[in-house]
Amino acid sequence: MNNFAYKKATDVENAVSFINGHDGNKIIAGGTNIVDLMKYFVIQADTLVDINQISGLSDIKEIPDGGIRIGALLTNAETAYHPIIEQQYPLLSKAILAGASAQIRNMATNGGNLLQRTRCYYFYDINTPCNKREPGSGCSAITGYNRIHAILGHSDNCIAVFPSDMCVALAALDAVVHISGPEGERTLEFADFHRLPGDTPEFDNNLKNGELITGIELPEKGFAENYSYLKLRDRASYSFALVSVATGLTLENGKIKEARIALGGVAHKPWRVKEAEDFLVDREATRENFSVAADIILNGAVGFEHNSFKIDLAKKAIVRNCMMALDPKSQRPGAKPSL
Repeated sequence: MNNFAYKKATDVENAVSFINGHDGNKIIAGGTNIVDLMKYFVIQADTLVDINQISGLSDIKEIPDGGIRIGALLTNAETAYHPIIEQQYPLLSKAILAGASAQIRNMATNGGNLLQRTRCYYFYDINTPCNKREPGSGCSAITGYNRIHAILGHSDNCIAVFPSDMCVALAALDAVVHISGPEGERTLEFADFHRLPGDTPEFDNNLKNGELITGIELPEKGFAENYSYLKLRDRASYSFALVSVATGLTLENGKIKEARIALGGVAHKPWRVKEAEDFLVDREATRENFSVAADIILNGAVGFEHNSFKIDLAKKAIVRNCMMALDPKSQRPGAKPSL
């Protein structure tokens, strides 16, 4: 193993001082991803900076505009089962509970969820070329076994996908990320937080050097009446999505007044296409209209040798999930969707 130092941060400013200008110093909270990365020698840490003792980052607080702010150190499980989340943002609760295992959700933090790395086989195998791990070395997945890989937003340098379930719901809900760094505090719209690979696949997000996620803000509207999260995967539990869909709808007299549709498992970041959501406004909530919206979302999708099936799977998942969102009862455990 590689030796590393360990420090406990006393507050946000202290944590920032430990990582600012020190690329070898890494933040650790729940440790559910970074420890694996260290075990596989994908990353090395000179110092692990433990932020678990920082106060004020483990709460869910109401904010003046009617929304809420979720602390970055609150665990996934605490978030999913919190009464405010279950009642006002059930889409987020359902997405979180679709991810990982109960044991991991009890440890994984919300800030860490946003920062988790791809589960591409080649990224984890240090003996194979990977532009995300070693820029300029090549992308083994393009000509390798790419069943779980991207069909949207990929580049010649990387076809990896972002694995989070929670983030797909956050994208649909128009969340805002709160960040602290050496230059003070700032916010970033969730749509702008994660990046597409382009020519720099080694960068997963738009955090600057020395910055730390402190919270996630959700607007007042949580689509608690008509929502659905659908995750299609190889196993019923503890498996990453081949395709996932988060849908939130506002309905009035059978017509759609607002629509949010975000996809996971298909790109380097949660995937939303506003044109598709705008198409649905003031239209009937029908399978036919949802199918057109799905075509708009998947416009330009390109598969590879082993994952082209995901294009058709994604379209069917979008339509099915939108239909499920019409019936809130279908979201109850064990309930069958009325399709």
